[in-house]
Amino acid sequence: MQKSECHGGVQLRNRGADNCDQRTSSSIQIKHRTTVQQGKSSSSTSSPESARKSHPRPSDKLNPKTINPFGEQSRAPSAFAAIYSKGGIPCRLVHGSVKHRLQWECPPENLPFDPLLITLAEGLRETKHPYTFVSKEGFRELLLVQGAPEKAVPLLPRLVPVLKAALVHLDDDVFARGLNALVQLSVVVGPSLNDHLKHLLTSLSKRLRDKKFKEPITSALQKLEQHGGSGSLIIIKSKIPTYCSICC
Repeated sequence: MQKSECHGGVQLRNRGADNCDQRTSSSIQIKHRTTVQQGKSSSSTSSPESARKSHPRPSDKLNPKTINPFGEQSRAPSAFAAIYSKGGIPCRLVHGSVKHRLQWECPPENLPFDPLLITLAEGLRETKHPYTFVSKEGFRELLLVQGAPEKAVPLLPRLVPVLKAALVHLDDDVFARGLNALVQLSVVVGPSLNDHLKHLLTSLSKRLRDKKFKEPITSALQKLEQHGGSGSLIIIKSKIPTYCSICC
């Protein structure tokens, strides 16, 4: 009887030891899996790419990878550039050894000013070649044709806001082109521009504070007075009280 009890106790102890071994083995396997997973995650986070993502360099803010200014689709073409590329402007730039010139598809005097003159005026806001030259030179040459005053005066209500957009532009070159175009228009339409002059003088008054534009703006105002007559002087003085008349 004692032997059987002893034998049963031994079996129970053996079973307990086996269970303990199984639990210990399972625990070791779980720990091993956890260690492997942690090792994989630590190796992935320690890679150079992840390090750059978690710790961006200061230059990444200055040169974001999502912006490519030289990409083909980085910027949509302007309205003037799109019209020019489709042949909507009946002239082309001819590169010369000394200076460039325009070659018209037909004599400019045979071309309708509406909407060509307005389109060229819109191109004055361009900042890239050849659009800058085509718009500036095309506007000037079109106003030189015979019968230009009769063609340009009816367009003034639509033309003046476009010129104003060039005069308020932050780019100095765009402003200079707009100023020259305004003077050229004044020579052609004369006093007819006076009714629209007040809309253009505010931007000229602001630019007068810039020393580099003081002389060209003063010269432009004098030509506006010269071609606009006494009526233009009253308007100019109302917007720019410091202006000195050419008659003084």
